[in-house]
Amino acid sequence: MSQELNILGISAAVTFGFQFCGFLAAYALQTEMFYDIFGGINFLALGIYTAIDGEYQGGAWVEDPRKATCTAIFCCSRAWLLIFLAWRAHERGGDSRFDEVKNNFGMFLFYWMFQGLWVFVISMPIILVNGSDIPYDGFSVLDWICSIAFGLAVLIEVVADVQKSVWVKAGREGGFCTVGLWKYSRHPNYFAEMLQWWAAFGFAFGSGTGWDDVQWWFSILSPLLTMQILLNTGGTGVANANGKSLKRYYDKCPEEYAEYRKSTSILIPMIGYKNVPMFLKRTIFLDFERYEYRPSEKSE
Repeated sequence: MSQELNILGISAAVTFGFQFCGFLAAYALQTEMFYDIFGGINFLALGIYTAIDGEYQGGAWVEDPRKATCTAIFCCSRAWLLIFLAWRAHERGGDSRFDEVKNNFGMFLFYWMFQGLWVFVISMPIILVNGSDIPYDGFSVLDWICSIAFGLAVLIEVVADVQKSVWVKAGREGGFCTVGLWKYSRHPNYFAEMLQWWAAFGFAFGSGTGWDDVQWWFSILSPLLTMQILLNTGGTGVANANGKSLKRYYDKCPEEYAEYRKSTSILIPMIGYKNVPMFLKRTIFLDFERYEYRPSEKSE
């Protein structure tokens, strides 16, 4: 078995084994308080394990600029996720998603195993980079573009999360957030999360054998799953933040919010969004009609 496949298999075992241990503890204690925290720790464990086990020809992984760069950015990204989710869990004092499932063995187990699947799939580009036995021969133009985009996306997500949290703590002045990056994007944090995994996927290309590398093609599931969760899955991401969830804004400040929505990109931070043709907004800008608020919709 090749080094790449061996590390891929062990990574899957580590991920799901870690999740199962977390599930057993959570089910026994009947709590969901450390569910998100386990996900963050799992990411970091994968990044560290694959970096160490992927050392090739006796050289330390930190001596390989490709592996060192990718692992450093990945760990910064997931360390922030861990910190943010731990803080959020503490602030909320629980998670209503689990009120009806944490006493159901099968359903609660499904939630924990799905999180393991999420961690593993999202990490696939990093697993490929760290598991590669292809000697480093310098950064290509694509490597530079993707590594910069990867790091920039992490920075955007951290800044956006901090700006929104400070705004909330200050009393939600204005009714909806328009501070910092939120002036130029309605969801800069989600944009950054999606950008990260497209950049990681692109960066991983140089660690494969080229366009015929099956593992590299499979790693496209990382950005695709991220987009599926954030754009289409109810209860989270853009899908959850729009539609009927917009009622509170239209009830409190309808004209102001309508203008903000019209002139502010749903994802990509930019100026001049008001002048973008509607057919482009509904396609490449992902500002789909289903995200609009319909007064007839009932809020939960």
